[in-house]
Amino acid sequence: MENRVLKDSVILRGSVHAEQTVPVAAGGGPDGAPIVTRLPVRPGQAVKAGQLLMEVSGRPVIALQGSLPMYRDLKPGAQGNDVAQLQESLLRLGYSANGDAKGLFGPQTKVAVSKLYEALGYEALPAQQDGGITLAKAKEEVTAARRTLEDLPKEAPSVQRTRAAEDLQKAQAQLDDIESKTGPMVLAAEIVYLGGFPGRVESVNARVGAKPAETAMTLSSGRLVVNATLLPHQKGLVQPGQPVQIHSEATGATAAGTVATVSAILQAESADTDGAGSAPAAGELGYPLMVRPTTPLPASFAGQDVRLTVEAASTKKKALVVPLSAVSAGADGKTAVTVLLPGGAQQRIPVTTGSSGDGFVEVLPVGGRQVAEGQSVIVGIRGSTRSGGADG
Repeated sequence: MENRVLKDSVILRGSVHAEQTVPVAAGGGPDGAPIVTRLPVRPGQAVKAGQLLMEVSGRPVIALQGSLPMYRDLKPGAQGNDVAQLQESLLRLGYSANGDAKGLFGPQTKVAVSKLYEALGYEALPAQQDGGITLAKAKEEVTAARRTLEDLPKEAPSVQRTRAAEDLQKAQAQLDDIESKTGPMVLAAEIVYLGGFPGRVESVNARVGAKPAETAMTLSSGRLVVNATLLPHQKGLVQPGQPVQIHSEATGATAAGTVATVSAILQAESADTDGAGSAPAAGELGYPLMVRPTTPLPASFAGQDVRLTVEAASTKKKALVVPLSAVSAGADGKTAVTVLLPGGAQQRIPVTTGSSGDGFVEVLPVGGRQVAEGQSVIVGIRGSTRSGGADG
């Protein structure tokens, strides 16, 4: 017998992926179905903020940094957290929108947007197709109203002067309103946000001259993590915070990590996982979990199938344990261990069992009997063992 902290190891298969994976959908072209007209990136390539990912029907798809997805077109005058994120991502690239309120698509944001597109060789689309004409007409009306007021003779009646000033004020208000709503916009289909950079092109499912698939490419961002699935009977053994050993059978490299999340929802596994360790078969239900490495994994781990050994502690402190094979059940159904006494005599001592792991089980004597660390116990039906070794 010996005192030790019991640990129950759970072995799983896992796959290494970046912490964030973002599908990129190609937007529609201005005239009909979208066609890929430029594809400057390839699988495995690093991606930086402000980079052109592809061109669809002559329009760019640009990578920017942010956590909110691009869910709507952003036009001058728009307000919201997504506008604030756009301003922050532009500022990181050196295109400041200072002067505009945070989250307001104002004149300085319009300038910053124009600079982003110009840097990539494009023009941002106008928020209003006839905005330039409308704006020019409004400016002309302001000029005309101002001249009317300025050209009034000094002896003109005050009511005439008041009305001319009102006309100028109305024309200016109309101009301000038009200016706030015209100018460059940002189409939702032309921006892809990643949580951090550099990103990585995981896959490309498009080619120049062809209509892109629903997901034209997939990008990844962030540290490498390991995704795995627990079988239902393993669910109670694995909790967030438990240490994990990550082993690459392809290279022999190992790394340390911890369980980051364990889903409470059963999900169907989409495919079989080969190799040692447990994994649900295709269609079988399991609990997804994520392992976060203690230190960043080398890039060589990306995309690998790895073995995970989760160290699931069963006892919080040292417990009196014996090998599992030292515990037997009598005819009465009660469990016991057989202790080897000095001189070779044997004594059967009733016990209750507690936590188990690593081939050992915690034992608690019943009926006032005493057992102690260092005593030898009989294992199975073949003789005795002494504590301090594998036999207990």
